[in-house]
Amino acid sequence: MKAIIHTQYGPPEVLQLAEVTKPMPKENEVLVKVRATTVNRTDCGFRSAEYFISRFFSGLFRPKNQVLGNEFAGEIEAVGQNVKLFQQGDKVFGYNDITFGAHAEYMVIDEDGPIATMPANLTYEEAAPITEGGHYALCDIRAAKVSPGQKVLVNGATGAIGSAAVQLCRYFGAEVTAVCATKNLELVKSLGAQVVIDYTKVDFTKLDQSFDFVFDAVGKSSFGKCKSILKSKGIYISTELGKGGQNPFLALITPMLGGKKLLFPLPTISKADVIFLKELVENGQFKPVIDRSFTLEQMVDAAKYVETGQKTGNVVIKVSQL
Repeated sequence: MKAIIHTQYGPPEVLQLAEVTKPMPKENEVLVKVRATTVNRTDCGFRSAEYFISRFFSGLFRPKNQVLGNEFAGEIEAVGQNVKLFQQGDKVFGYNDITFGAHAEYMVIDEDGPIATMPANLTYEEAAPITEGGHYALCDIRAAKVSPGQKVLVNGATGAIGSAAVQLCRYFGAEVTAVCATKNLELVKSLGAQVVIDYTKVDFTKLDQSFDFVFDAVGKSSFGKCKSILKSKGIYISTELGKGGQNPFLALITPMLGGKKLLFPLPTISKADVIFLKELVENGQFKPVIDRSFTLEQMVDAAKYVETGQKTGNVVIKVSQL
């Protein structure tokens, strides 16, 4: 089968199209014929190993999982002998950042893992980007215990995580202020933000108001800069480690001080999370934003585009056509 592999860490150019052995499902696994996948920050981070700590999961000197791709949508090609939740022909989507494998024509995943049948109202290309930004945002929103009536600010509201966070915070009843570039003001309003700030004209860290939760979905601010706009018990969460890797350290210290605090939750995803996101999609309460699509053969170009930091929402990869 065709797959995009990387045998060393580095820039997008280390990715190459290759013929590899088609995987076979174990007794509790399903074999998915991948129709669509995405390129996202998780893929790029594991490929580049820019944060050395990632190598403790992906391989110290070279990648142990040569085929990346965590999000997928496709159909069940075959099932292991003990599989009970799925059958051949089911249309499915999900997420796998343990063994990856979605940047290929076929992948395997445990039936009890983060996989579910696709929302009935979406195409493969629309279903593939539901989970990456969605589960990162969901994890942080739950950690902050966002509840009805709270005031939330989302910085970077047009990325995969930020655009999901705006919609999910609105679902949980928060009043959302979103920060983005001029060209995306109307888009972010359409996602449900009550107030939209153009960061090219206004420094959101100097606003004359305070928030229960400041979520930096692009990691371009800091707890120090945002303290002035946090309420007395306000919470700050960033999707990045912060300057000098300070955020995990501050997450240990600030909760003990009793006031404004930084949290650094480790992201997790379960089958229940995938089903939850699916239900929101089907009810019209969440829709992943899609920037553009590439083919599997254009993976290097897709990765380069993601790393410009200018994408709006998600970048989808068409793997195989019906």
